[in-house]
Amino acid sequence: MPILARAPESKYPVAPEGLHPAVCCDVVDLGLCDTQFGQKHKVELRWQLEEAIESETKGLIRPIVRQRFTNSLHEKAKLRGVLETWRGRKFTKDELTGFDLEKLLGVSCQIQVIHNISDEGQTFANVNAVIPLGKGMAKVRAESDYVRQQDRERQQHNQDVAAAADEDPVPF
Repeated sequence: MPILARAPESKYPVAPEGLHPAVCCDVVDLGLCDTQFGQKHKVELRWQLEEAIESETKGLIRPIVRQRFTNSLHEKAKLRGVLETWRGRKFTKDELTGFDLEKLLGVSCQIQVIHNISDEGQTFANVNAVIPLGKGMAKVRAESDYVRQQDRERQQHNQDVAAAADEDPVPF
């Protein structure tokens, strides 16, 4: 009998290419990650697009696009460039001593999404640019049922603790 290995099917459709109104819905601290330059502290910003698209399994959904950064405001850091473009101004000397990324939660913007195709033929939506909303554009709000990553981990931990308490202490 054959043992079949398959590529995982994506649960979510790929965000469409183009410029989209969006809102920062999550900031995730990834901690120290291995890179080609050694370990670096990484963060991930997540934006929810305003436009809903059709999902085969979930109906209409608002796609989420994400981008990872080294957690640095060095003058050459990608994070700093994105934030300055999004804010429409440079950081002040005082702001460079420490900027709380959680201030980004709920802040609207426009996201330029481009598609890249992997060697295996899978399409990925990537953030190419983050810019402020245009004049007169309405602010975007995240869906009320969106749960931040840190809260998902707490919910899962609480469920695991509750399940362990319900288990029979003698497993045989």
